[in-house]
Amino acid sequence: MLKEEADKSFSNPVKPYQDYGNFIRDKFGERVQKISINVGFSCPNRDGSKGTGGCTYCNNQSFRPDYCDPRNAIEEQLQKGIDFFTQKRNIGKFLAYFQSYTNTYAELDLIKELYLKALKHEGVIGLVIGTRPDCISEELIEFLSELSKNYFICLELGVESTLDRTLEEVNRCHTFADTQRAYAMAHNKGIFLGAHLILGLPGESRYEMLQHAVELSKLPIDFLKIHQLQVVKHTLIAQQYKNHPEQFNLFNVQDYLDLVTEFICLLRPEIVIERFISESPPDLLIAPKWGFKNFQMINLIHKKLTAENLWQGKFYKDYCRDPF
Repeated sequence: MLKEEADKSFSNPVKPYQDYGNFIRDKFGERVQKISINVGFSCPNRDGSKGTGGCTYCNNQSFRPDYCDPRNAIEEQLQKGIDFFTQKRNIGKFLAYFQSYTNTYAELDLIKELYLKALKHEGVIGLVIGTRPDCISEELIEFLSELSKNYFICLELGVESTLDRTLEEVNRCHTFADTQRAYAMAHNKGIFLGAHLILGLPGESRYEMLQHAVELSKLPIDFLKIHQLQVVKHTLIAQQYKNHPEQFNLFNVQDYLDLVTEFICLLRPEIVIERFISESPPDLLIAPKWGFKNFQMINLIHKKLTAENLWQGKFYKDYCRDPF
């Protein structure tokens, strides 16, 4: 029944939350496509700087496009990505998305060189930079701030959880205080600030997951990506799930739908929501196997919010207003 309902478009086109696609069209007057890039950087919880093994849930192959190969130069990766998307749609503007691993974890001169190469590519109007909150410096922020005078620059930090015990459990090797410091450093610098959060990490209660919305609302973020925990092959969490499945409370679609709609109601109204679920390749995904795509979950969320007279920020608390 849910599957059938998810395939149906909603009758009211006005969404009861801040939608990323609408934001991009309003800002640029047209669709803008992200092109993923992998420059072969590592992470401090992989190379021994802070830890080894990386995040327990992480397998970069689960979200990296085929054209995104670190053996190829940035220019080649960008062109392959542009060719891929322009075959299907009429798109003329692109954002170079430095996606894999930690894309500020290198010498600043190298980082500058790579970012500037991407911005020189025809059609690229800006950068989206995926990184960790403990890999940000004042020098990097000043460089990005200068770029933002002429380009769209978004810094997307992997927050993942606002609970330190969870961050330790999944081997992030940073704290939520690191996250708060990073956003404070980058605030009011002309840079769009994004956050990435996973719902359903081991040991977190429903109440604690909803409190993430409250804590994130206190940060000066412009964009938010949220998605369900996925257990994928070739990760430590896959082995943990195999050995102790009772320790995991993976969502079914209805439970996740209920959680996300309540989460949205607690979220600061201005935050643009970029994603609600993630879709790992079927050959890598162990659980949960929903068979739902992002647009289908969007349909269900939109319908539920509308039917129940809910909207983003409806339960946003007064003490969260203007926190930065």
